[in-house]
Amino acid sequence: MSLWKVFSRGIIEENPYFVLALSLCPGLAVTTSVVNGLTMGLTVWFVITSNNVVVSIIRKTINKKVRVPVYITCIATIVTCVQLFLQAFAPDLYQALGVYLDLVVVFAIILARAESIASKNGIVVSFLDGMGMGVGFTIAMICISVVRELFGNGTLLGTPMFGPEYQPALILALPPGAFMLIGFMMAGIKIWNESRERARQLKGSEG
Repeated sequence: MSLWKVFSRGIIEENPYFVLALSLCPGLAVTTSVVNGLTMGLTVWFVITSNNVVVSIIRKTINKKVRVPVYITCIATIVTCVQLFLQAFAPDLYQALGVYLDLVVVFAIILARAESIASKNGIVVSFLDGMGMGVGFTIAMICISVVRELFGNGTLLGTPMFGPEYQPALILALPPGAFMLIGFMMAGIKIWNESRERARQLKGSEG
């Protein structure tokens, strides 16, 4: 597999959120605004990439019986650094994200990539895989938060986008609305991926 494929598969084909359906909790809770969604996406991006690199470096020294506790310890250390940074330089965002920053430690996508990729590959492949998965997750957070903030609150990045007569779709500001929105987005990505696969197979048969 080419290095570009290693990176790009996490964006669409194996998007950790819309395709693999991992770590769905933040999409329901913190995507009420673009700023919150972007911050969570970037946090996961940084953590998954850093953890992949660390696990790849120490993979040959990790006893298989204790590998999961080691992964969690690495993730917890990185997440703590992110928390301290946000607490010092962006306290409002730190308060907005709240307990969901702590939950990043046990996000399935981070543990899954450490186990399936970083523990079996070198630094370059692990780094690119983490970057791709992080980009895919961040894009998912942004897509969800843009729709929820725009139509659920009538704002974008805190700026009113519609006139005073606009009636926000309050369901989108609530977790049930987010759940339905995520479902529609997942269906759209699935349909798009399947159409691409059919086109690829058709092209191969014609060739």
